[in-house]
Amino acid sequence: AVKERLSMAESEGLMPSGPDQRQACRSGSQGVLRFQPAFPVHGSSPAFPVTHKRRVSALGPGGLTRERAGFEVRDVHPTHYGRVCPIETPEGPNIGLINSLAAYARTNQYGFLESPYRVVKEGLVTDEIVFLSAIEEADHVIAQASAAMNDKQELIDELVAVRHLNEFTVKAPADVTLDGRFAQAGSFGRSFPDSVPRARRRQPCVDGVRTCSVRLYQPCVPTSRWSVPAWSATLPVTPAFVSWLVVAVLIDSVDASRIVVRVADDEVETGEAGVDIYNLTKYTRSNQNTCINQRPLVSKGDRVQRSNIMADGPSTDMGELAMGQNMRIAFMAWNGFNFEDSICLSKRVVQENRFTTIHIQDMTCVARDTKLGPEKI
Repeated sequence: AVKERLSMAESEGLMPSGPDQRQACRSGSQGVLRFQPAFPVHGSSPAFPVTHKRRVSALGPGGLTRERAGFEVRDVHPTHYGRVCPIETPEGPNIGLINSLAAYARTNQYGFLESPYRVVKEGLVTDEIVFLSAIEEADHVIAQASAAMNDKQELIDELVAVRHLNEFTVKAPADVTLDGRFAQAGSFGRSFPDSVPRARRRQPCVDGVRTCSVRLYQPCVPTSRWSVPAWSATLPVTPAFVSWLVVAVLIDSVDASRIVVRVADDEVETGEAGVDIYNLTKYTRSNQNTCINQRPLVSKGDRVQRSNIMADGPSTDMGELAMGQNMRIAFMAWNGFNFEDSICLSKRVVQENRFTTIHIQDMTCVARDTKLGPEKI
């Protein structure tokens, strides 16, 4: 949209500080920050609302259209690294137009996306974090996060693989100015599903078309029984929706629907009762007809500190993401008829309700008054 407005402007009398350029750039920032995509949140798992809130769109007022957007707009660009996830995008006509922000990306005051990097001084990787836009990072020599380091956080290789001026090359550790981070390129949704095999994580592209393998695993529903994965490659996530505390409190009373806490006397201000009530969500239907139910994890008389977990929600176990079961599996060929998705379930899994789910549907039935009398339901 910015290029289109600038190309349509008359070249005579066009100055860099003119109002046309400001209006064109303003439309780009407003399209990302102000215009909200209108689609419901995927509520089957507590992980996916996080990706829903970090979704950006190039469509809308002042933006592109599905019919006019070409391949050069939808394709992955080097400036997307650390800012826009190159994998998580819808299939079909919206591919490349609706994207998700990277795990550590943020927007600055001008509406441009920034990515964090660690500062490197004379080959020493420091804890200083700087956020740079795609234009600002072009002059830096950026090393990859997998660069070999010793216990003192010093680059030990004689030549380090770096990225400079959008080109990949090798430099001496003394020339490196920034260092990347693991999982910086992808979004949160790409790292959430524990059920994605390691081979599938390395296979985001199919037939040369950019597609999202994560969307294949989003329909996972919360089961009646869940457990924390024994091995996880996801990013560390603290579900803030079940941790409301900012001060140390004493649990006054607990039941299935609410938690009553009593704040310490030194934390109570004048005119306050010193008691907070936290209502729990009980058997609420999500957008995918799954059950959202929270259960308390504390008892009466417990003293809870700041940021402690007081309640668990669907697909969470003691505050950790638990979207499935830890299963013992075996691979066995049966006359060569099993391939990839052919599985065999144990009878004990069914008896223990390991994968039993609860669904809530809102259905309406009309009762009419007829000549023979009112209908009975």
